[in-house]
Amino acid sequence: MSVPSTTPRPVAANSVWPRLEPLLPQVTKPIQYVGGELGAVVKDWDSATVRWALMYPDAYEVGLPNQGVQILYEVLNELPDTLAERTYAVWPDLEKLMRAHGVPQFTVDAPRPVRDFDLFGVSFATELGYTNLLAAIDLAGIPLLAADRTDADPVIVAGGHAAFNPEPIADFVDAAVLGDGEEAVLEITAILRDWKAEGCPGGRDELLLRLARTESVYVPRFYDVDYLPDGRIQRVVPNRADVPFRVHKRTTMDLDAWPYPKKPLVPLAETVHERYAVEIFRGCTRGCRFCQAGMITRPVRERSITTVGQMVQQGLEFSGFHEVGLLSLSSADHSEIGDMCSGLAEQYKGTNVSLSLPSTRVDAFNIELAQELSRNGRRTGLTFAPEGGSERIRKVINKMVSKDDLIRTVVTAYTNGWRQVKLYFMCGLPTETDSDVLEIADMAHEVIRAGRAATGSKDIRCTVSIGGFVPKPHTPFQWAAMERPEVIDGRLKLLKQAINADRSLGRAIGFRYHDGEPSLIEGLLSRGDRRVGAVIRKVWENGGRFDGWSEHFSYQRWVEAAAEVLPTFGVDLDWYTTRERDELEVLPWDHLDSGLDKDWLWQDWQDALSEYEQDDCRWTPCFDCGVCPTMDTEIQIGPTGRKLLPLTPVNGLKLPTGAQQ
Repeated sequence: MSVPSTTPRPVAANSVWPRLEPLLPQVTKPIQYVGGELGAVVKDWDSATVRWALMYPDAYEVGLPNQGVQILYEVLNELPDTLAERTYAVWPDLEKLMRAHGVPQFTVDAPRPVRDFDLFGVSFATELGYTNLLAAIDLAGIPLLAADRTDADPVIVAGGHAAFNPEPIADFVDAAVLGDGEEAVLEITAILRDWKAEGCPGGRDELLLRLARTESVYVPRFYDVDYLPDGRIQRVVPNRADVPFRVHKRTTMDLDAWPYPKKPLVPLAETVHERYAVEIFRGCTRGCRFCQAGMITRPVRERSITTVGQMVQQGLEFSGFHEVGLLSLSSADHSEIGDMCSGLAEQYKGTNVSLSLPSTRVDAFNIELAQELSRNGRRTGLTFAPEGGSERIRKVINKMVSKDDLIRTVVTAYTNGWRQVKLYFMCGLPTETDSDVLEIADMAHEVIRAGRAATGSKDIRCTVSIGGFVPKPHTPFQWAAMERPEVIDGRLKLLKQAINADRSLGRAIGFRYHDGEPSLIEGLLSRGDRRVGAVIRKVWENGGRFDGWSEHFSYQRWVEAAAEVLPTFGVDLDWYTTRERDELEVLPWDHLDSGLDKDWLWQDWQDALSEYEQDDCRWTPCFDCGVCPTMDTEIQIGPTGRKLLPLTPVNGLKLPTGAQQ
């Protein structure tokens, strides 16, 4: 396969293109490595004072649509003296060729060597990207261990949800940012700019110290970890007097002031999402006890309906995308979601622009919303997430959805023209039994029966999708024991049999699942401490890459590495995964402040074991989780009282021709 013919690309002084281009015809999907997308930015190297390489540590098709990286890329490139470029994990075929021909990890924009940049920012949505980080660091020619780096090496900064416990990669990253990145990257840029202007006093150590003094950038080298004889952590303390005992998360409060991305990247190769995505609010207070994203992004901060409307208009005009994704952790919970959807549906009536709510709660979906989402005749997929099969387990996880709610919601979708819905559940939840999981089959059967009765048609389907439960830091389940993979796999086998027991109903039900093995390894990485870094390194040295992809993941490789490394510390894989923690144990992330009070999380864990449900504090009195007073923030919700229409044209732009029928 060859690279499509294009106009000759300009070659920057430090570009790797002359060495990279001859390799591309020898690899799969070479187009993913060439850059030049609509929305991409290439700035003059010498005119920039601060230079960022931004990475989502996965393949281009997964990394390019990532909202966080796109936002930071645009925010940084708006600064006149700052340059930001993107890099992604390269597939093993190209990695082999790069090593053979001396081509370093490169950005897709110029393309330039990652090692030449001042800062290497890596955004982790999942811990299974850690081996890709090590591959990229090594390919870049950067020392693998932070302790071995010099002033000539970029400062590696971790971000994203997994950065709320960066301890497993503490040996490999120089710093970590907790929370929202928009203002954080500007502060880091300003610190580096000033340090350079002063002549780089004190070298790398002084720069890292200045970052640590912000109290919102965690620099692992400035903290020591002491362990008890039984393997538990005794304490994590600063090893110098001028760094904080606790590092706090960043919270961007006024989302209307940050209407990004304004110029979304339009991929050259096929990606997992091809749409204009606008985040309509950030944070969630539903209180699902398994959900790290909902816990660490508190409080709720809504974008106004008018800002959303302007972002959608500008984003579609720039990109020509035909789908608008209204993103959040629970999009139908936006206080103005009805007016927002009806306004957008009216605005784009007569075009082939469709709306989607990728994350929709069962109890927040109604017929009016269904009609607006399907008004132009194009229906994007609908996914509902009851999470637990039985009402009992849904009380444990605080997912307050009844079977009747689910049936009523799915029937609403079917009667409004949808013929396919997806139901998402988890397996391996705390206190779960076989019967809790088998109730998923009963629910799926009832969905099909009710749908057929309501529509008079047998042409309807639902897909049951099962993910493995992974306890996450900063959640009430951070103390929970994991189930062993063989238990998970046994329950999934029973569930598949139960779904297919009634052939008439079973043939209308798809069944997709992840087995228990990747979940156990993700559990090791999510709640691990610094000792787990040696396991990650061993797996990477043994060929581990793309562990989030089933065809590349090797459970045996991880188990063998853990068995080789962890006993030297007096612990093992089960110690990190299937062991329940007690209330007083020092957790690896206790010195990293998400705003949540640990005592409140423990009490919610006890409430879970008692099957006690907690209400949403958006609509009820405060439950004192700690976020608002600790972070000096407050819940921000509408309604604003405004309507979406009429939209004011943005810079005189019109609806893109690509959006016309």
